[in-house]
Amino acid sequence: MTLDANIPQVADPKASIAEERKAPSFPIRELTYWLDGDKKVTELKEQIMLELERDPLWRVSDHPNLTLAETRERAMKKIRRLADQATSRPLEETMVRMSIISVVDPGFWTRFGVHFGLFFGALQGQASPAQLAYWMEKGAFTMQGVTGCFGMTELGHGSNVAGLETIATFDPNTDEFIVHSPTITATKWWIGGAAHTATHCAVYAQLLVGGKRYGTKTFVVQLRDTQTFELMPGVNIGDLGKKMGRDQIDNGWIRFTHVRIPRSHMLMKHTKVMRSGEVIEPPLAQLAYGALIQGRVSMVGDSANVAKRALTIATRYASVRRQFSDGTPGALETKLIDYPIHQHRLLPLMAQTFAMIFAAREMNTSYLQLMSQLNELGDAKGAAVDAAIKNLKETHATSAGLKAFCTWMCLNIIDQCRQSLGGHGYSAYTGLSQAYSDFAVHCTWEGDNTILTLQCGRYLVATALEARKGQPLPENLAYLKDAIKSGMVLETKPFSGKSAAEVSSLAALKAAWSSVAANAIVNAVRDFEAGVAKGLSKDNAYEFSSASRLHAARMHTYTYLLHRFVAQVEQSPAALRPILTLLAQLFGAHSAVQHSGEFLQAGFYSGAQIETLKAFVNDACAQIRKDAVPLTDAFDYSDYVINSPLGRYDGDVYEKYFELVTSLNPQKPVPYFDSLIRPLLERTNESQSGPELEIDQE
Repeated sequence: MTLDANIPQVADPKASIAEERKAPSFPIRELTYWLDGDKKVTELKEQIMLELERDPLWRVSDHPNLTLAETRERAMKKIRRLADQATSRPLEETMVRMSIISVVDPGFWTRFGVHFGLFFGALQGQASPAQLAYWMEKGAFTMQGVTGCFGMTELGHGSNVAGLETIATFDPNTDEFIVHSPTITATKWWIGGAAHTATHCAVYAQLLVGGKRYGTKTFVVQLRDTQTFELMPGVNIGDLGKKMGRDQIDNGWIRFTHVRIPRSHMLMKHTKVMRSGEVIEPPLAQLAYGALIQGRVSMVGDSANVAKRALTIATRYASVRRQFSDGTPGALETKLIDYPIHQHRLLPLMAQTFAMIFAAREMNTSYLQLMSQLNELGDAKGAAVDAAIKNLKETHATSAGLKAFCTWMCLNIIDQCRQSLGGHGYSAYTGLSQAYSDFAVHCTWEGDNTILTLQCGRYLVATALEARKGQPLPENLAYLKDAIKSGMVLETKPFSGKSAAEVSSLAALKAAWSSVAANAIVNAVRDFEAGVAKGLSKDNAYEFSSASRLHAARMHTYTYLLHRFVAQVEQSPAALRPILTLLAQLFGAHSAVQHSGEFLQAGFYSGAQIETLKAFVNDACAQIRKDAVPLTDAFDYSDYVINSPLGRYDGDVYEKYFELVTSLNPQKPVPYFDSLIRPLLERTNESQSGPELEIDQE
């Protein structure tokens, strides 16, 4: 039989993706080492990925078919296994393992992290040395005798920690605190681990001593008897049930009814309550919040890691999937990745992901330096404390802005990648629908993104006002120098370059984004001062300027990401610099085109230069397209971690997709055929007679 020459050829998907790896413009392995930090980290990561893949307990391909109960039970089995590894292996190995698990099984990562990250993190950050030693002895670190949860959020309060309603009243007669939920809205809500797992809780409550409130402090409250697992007297707990995602975590609610705990169970690294009832508060209460930054910092890195997986799936599939042809009889259909519009869909997201990778690296370094600085303070006073407070404020604001920006960015990347898969993106088995559901909570927990962005904006306004009074600007706000000198009157000098090379150079893009961010901050300052001029209080003036503060924070964060990206490019190995430079340019230029009105308003770029930037974005996408698959290969996620037949390294997407769907959904008799379908098909009308439609007579 002879095939019709007019019928399009069917391409081999394995051959299609192999074509993409023939001539990368950069050494893939070297980029992997650079992204991971060094060769040893890469080798450790690959070892851990293989261990997880070969462990039956870590099977993930069947996750979409598990019930809520099965999902939670499997997560608990993993906790038993990992608890021993986490406490017996080197910290570096544990951190790498957890970064991989956060991508493989984010719900489990959360359930495990509630104890080790939140509960034990609260002990580390808020307990005195003697208290930390006590809880370590009780098994808080090894999860032997103590399983913890983190009781901050309430039914009626989330972001406003100062407004929490749970009360801890000191009873001097018994040397105890009485922890109580006075209202329905004081019920602790969304508490991970509470429903089934936790024996103890780090409870955030209002400290009340002698009728006076001293603000929100942290108390360790036992929830369950560690032998019988029965609830302790006065403790009521319920299950919050099914959620949008991350069903591995047993979120619950907790109500306390006059629960008594020893005075020593208030964590007293900072504020102390003596036996006499005397309250000793630290001279700088804000130092207590340094430890709370860690969660936000880790979520910047998590955003980058999850985005890498989503882009690997979408990019590899786009290099295999063919759709339509140029009309030549018998010609192969065109790869999705060869369509310019598909390049525009995915490759700017690739640039955004690299920006997040490098921002996460620098943010983590800044956080570690801050914590070292805070831990070394001791009883220091004066300049050392002032420097620490300044660093704390800057790190808090930067981490707040980045957490919000990067989680929003990652969620968009996941959904754009999902949509790029066409109808297959809607399947639970192709990996991105569940990824979206699991990741969405990042935009809410550890601080609602809008609230965090406003906090960053408040810092920007306050810092600009302080600089106007003579205080030095932090390094990442150095671009405000000219505005400060001119009394907050920003006169931007228009950029003179005309060619694409000039307009899209990293130096020009850095200057352009600095100009836009400075303009946004100046406008926020003006709005704040306009509120003050109207007679508003300081806090109300900040609320009056909230829209411009939020905008200033977003523009500043774009600028921060670009500056950090460029700094990493300049430090990168020579062989990687060309592709990283192009990605940094694409990030800066594409973001500028998306916000072109800001650049026109700031007066840096003209309309003609914006058009030149648009043309550059087209050209950059076409250039990076040649390296699209090699770039995802450099992310170095195994097929097990990718967990999507459409993102397979070998490109065998259709066979493996079909095998997965059919193996998890074997053909069976329809269970409700006799009860529902047959009666539907065989039902009879009460009246069998009626007019007949004679269509031939019309």
